[in-house]
Amino acid sequence: MEQNSFYPNLLKPLDLGFTTLKNRVLMGSMHTGLEEEKGGYEKLAAYFSARAKGGVGLMVTGGISPNFRGRLAPHSSQLSSKRVAKKHRLITDSVHDAGGKICLQILHGGRYSYHPLNCAPSAIKAPITPFKPKALSSRGVKTTVKHYVRCAELAKLGGYDGVEVMGSEGYLINQFICARTNKRTDEWGGSYENRIRFPVEIVKQIRQAVGQDFIIIYRLSMLDLVQDGSTWEEVVQLGKAIEAAGATIINTGIGWHEARIPTISTSVPRAAFTWVTKKMKQELSIPLITTNRINTPDVAESILVEGHADMVSMARPFLADPDFVNKAADGKSESINICIGCNQACLDHVFKQQRASCLVNPRACYETEMHSAPIEKAKSIAVVGAGPAGMAFALEASKRGHKVTLFEQSDQLGGQFNIAKQIPGKEEFYGMLDYYTHELGHSDVEIRLKTKATPESLIEEKFDEVVLATGVTPRIPKIDGIEHSKVLTYLDVIKHKKPVGQKVAILGAGGIGFDVGEYLTHSGESTTLRPDTWLKEWGVDKTYQSRGGLLEQVLIEPSPRDVFMFQRKTSKMGKGLGKTTGWIHRTTLKHKKVNMITGAQYEKIDDQGLHVRLDDKVEIFDVDNVILCTGQEPLRELQSNLESAGLPVHLIGGADVAAELDAKRAIRQGTELGLSI
Repeated sequence: MEQNSFYPNLLKPLDLGFTTLKNRVLMGSMHTGLEEEKGGYEKLAAYFSARAKGGVGLMVTGGISPNFRGRLAPHSSQLSSKRVAKKHRLITDSVHDAGGKICLQILHGGRYSYHPLNCAPSAIKAPITPFKPKALSSRGVKTTVKHYVRCAELAKLGGYDGVEVMGSEGYLINQFICARTNKRTDEWGGSYENRIRFPVEIVKQIRQAVGQDFIIIYRLSMLDLVQDGSTWEEVVQLGKAIEAAGATIINTGIGWHEARIPTISTSVPRAAFTWVTKKMKQELSIPLITTNRINTPDVAESILVEGHADMVSMARPFLADPDFVNKAADGKSESINICIGCNQACLDHVFKQQRASCLVNPRACYETEMHSAPIEKAKSIAVVGAGPAGMAFALEASKRGHKVTLFEQSDQLGGQFNIAKQIPGKEEFYGMLDYYTHELGHSDVEIRLKTKATPESLIEEKFDEVVLATGVTPRIPKIDGIEHSKVLTYLDVIKHKKPVGQKVAILGAGGIGFDVGEYLTHSGESTTLRPDTWLKEWGVDKTYQSRGGLLEQVLIEPSPRDVFMFQRKTSKMGKGLGKTTGWIHRTTLKHKKVNMITGAQYEKIDDQGLHVRLDDKVEIFDVDNVILCTGQEPLRELQSNLESAGLPVHLIGGADVAAELDAKRAIRQGTELGLSI
């Protein structure tokens, strides 16, 4: 087979002996919520086949439990009968017809299972669930092993090319391995040899049951990132035992879900943890997969070139762009819609029992529902505002054949993205802007930068319809002294670069308030762009001298300013932030010693500073600047004049709803309107 000239290592086949993977790309496991929906098998078939057509070498399903007690939630997926296995044929046949391969992930939640019938090696409650597990009996452990084996056999019956045994992230197998969660005194506890007997028996017995021509991936927790986690020597010992038991490939798991170290969010440096797979590579002879925050073919290729792994796992990047691999192979990496690691439409949705999708690609997991409808007649459409909503609409409407003109009064595309990209830890927004700039530049959309659209000009050009994506303007609260020279808006600070003093008060603790907090408490290059510094900041020991890979002390770069953050509500600061990332933002600002104050009533601003009433007592905060992050107002001034002239007007993005800056809703609105107008 001819080697690809663009990414020769990434796109090189991998011979597993009994089968060959067409490249070194694994689409990692993701739960989408489709697994439990009505018509879910049909939806999953469309979802996975789109990625198979897009060129992925091997895919892994979301976690499927081998029995009821292992379900992550009462209605989560389980595979324990032939009747259900045969339904999976719809998925596997569609993947094989598209030229792909797929493995089923077997995942038992253990004490992470969110229901009262959960079980674990020992009766120790997890900090992230309210249910204390029941300790498995010795017989129960053996039965659970049999259930894993049964699940693998049923996966084979269902047409899967293999299984992935989920042994990381703090789920049941991980709970057996670590003394932190395994206090047993029988043959499944005590010594490390006893504690790893559970995963070794699972892999050994699966191999005996399914034969040699079936892929077994074992997801090994290479870095627990929790107190009393495994040592490096123990991880190596387990890896060797799993290889001897019959695994085909070992995948990398990073961190337990209860670990207080971010592993996949935007602020995590790209490929921040591949060093640990490289460390393992010299210990084993079977192929190793590395993972976490790998989102471009260039990053993936460099990982393989540097010998960090034999394969690269990317999960959310295939929500962002199902054609990722094909575009890389064709030398069109600029056309890849990259994952920005935001978690807003994928993990945040799943944790709220909603269907997963993707902020940058709303069609993800909606393959059977979001279609580009054929147009009866091409329209001439004006789009006012080139932020996320406007750009998303312009691309979709243009692809369908409409004549689209995009007006932007500034000198660049992007709107609020140009604010977000400047926040330390949000550098991925540069890549997102590059994607839109490239795609719009190669589309039929007429782009008019530095052009202010007026009702007169839009009417004069005789557009058929107008889409207002004009965004928002900062809301100015009614506070005595709000006109004082100390007062700045978030746009003054981030966009217009007005100088900010050494003592600062931030009013508002939504997403923008936290972004401004990040911006003002960092100096120099973001630690996201300095991986070794970032690891030390979060307490990760790259030398792996201690259990779990944790440093005894984190090393925080001090803030250049004293920052106070206020909110009117008495609820937890930043309560409205993303479900899976809010804790990260709060922790980051606490590291920087930001003083967070709730229940604040703003009395006035004057030369003395900010006067705040707290518990019926007025306190004066002697600050150099007061920065307003107190919400937004929609910009809709064009609407009434255009509608009075009889022009159909559509509002999308911030012009429609000016809540927190919501790129997820903006892009979805723009995409849906573009597909239907």
